[in-house]
Amino acid sequence: MRRLSGEIDRPVSFALIQVDADPNLWREQLDLSAAAHQAGSRLHPQIAARPFGMMIGFRGHHAFGHRPTYRRIKAQCGRDELAQRLADPAVKAAILAEKDLPIDPTVLFDGMSAFVQHALGRLYALGDPPDYEPTPDRTVAAIAAARGEDPLATLYDLMLEADATAMLMLPLFNYADGNCDAIREMMLHPAGVLGLSDGGAHCGMICDASYPTFLLTHWARDRRRGDRLPLEYVIRKQSRDTAQLFGLTDRGTIAPGKKADLNVIDMDKLTLHPAAMAYDLPAGGHRILQGASGYTATIVSGTVTRRDGVDTGARPGRLVRGAR
Repeated sequence: MRRLSGEIDRPVSFALIQVDADPNLWREQLDLSAAAHQAGSRLHPQIAARPFGMMIGFRGHHAFGHRPTYRRIKAQCGRDELAQRLADPAVKAAILAEKDLPIDPTVLFDGMSAFVQHALGRLYALGDPPDYEPTPDRTVAAIAAARGEDPLATLYDLMLEADATAMLMLPLFNYADGNCDAIREMMLHPAGVLGLSDGGAHCGMICDASYPTFLLTHWARDRRRGDRLPLEYVIRKQSRDTAQLFGLTDRGTIAPGKKADLNVIDMDKLTLHPAAMAYDLPAGGHRILQGASGYTATIVSGTVTRRDGVDTGARPGRLVRGAR
C-alpha cells in the first residue's frame, strides 16, 4: 500500500483494527503508516470509533435460531405475536431444553446460533442509552453468574427486554483489552482517519451509521473509563480531515466561500438511542438502524434538510464526482 500510494500519488486508506490474537499489532501498523508519510506516501489507517462486531437479538441473529420450538413459532407468527409467544414461560422452557437442529452449510450464516452460544463471555448487554464501553460484569456470562442462572437462560431474558427488540453487542475487534483505550490511541494518530463503517453488506447484524453521534457523545462528553477527546478535535476529524482526504476542498470548514453544509447540535441533549431492526428493504429485507436526538438542524448547501430530527423533504445535495 505504501508503494502503491507513492506510484499513483494518491492517498490510500486501509482498515486498522485491534485483533484478539495479536492485541498490539495495530501499533506496528501505525508506525509503518507514520514512516510512509515521512517518505512521501499518503497512507491512512481507517479507524472504527468503537468496538467492532455484531448486534445480537431476537429480531436478528441469536443463539436459539436452530431450536425446533423457536423455528415453529417464528413460522406461525408475525413479529409482534412472536414477541408475545417468546415471553411465555412454557415456550422459553421448551426452547432452552432443546438441542439445535443441524447446521446447513449451504445457508449463509447458518452457524451463527452455535457461534453465539459459545461467545457468552464476550457478549455484552448495552442498556438504554447504549454503553459501548461496557465493563466485564455486563457480559451475559457475568450477569448469569451474579443471578445464579444458566447463561443461555439469562441471554433469553436479556433479549426479551423492550418487547423482544433488545440487542446485545458481540465485539469481534477493538475490544481485546475490555476498554476503548486502544481506539483512542488510534484516533489520535495524525495519519488516521475516522471510518470503517459498514456500508450495507451486513446490515442485518451491524450498524455503524451512528459513529458520528457516538464520537460526539462518548468521546467528547460522556466517557468515564478513561480520557476523552476534545470536542473540536472530534469535529475536525469528521469534517475537515475527511474532506481533505477525498480532495473535497470546497467543504469541511466554516469559512467564506465554502459549501454551507452544517449541523446545528444541542450537545446537552445529544443522545444515541438503542439500535433497532427495521423492515423496509426490498423483498422483506431488514436492516439495523440507530436513531439519535439533539440535532437541531442539518443544513446542506444552505438549505435545512432535517429539523429536530424530522426530514423536511428538501434535497439540495448533488452527486459529487472526484476532487473539487
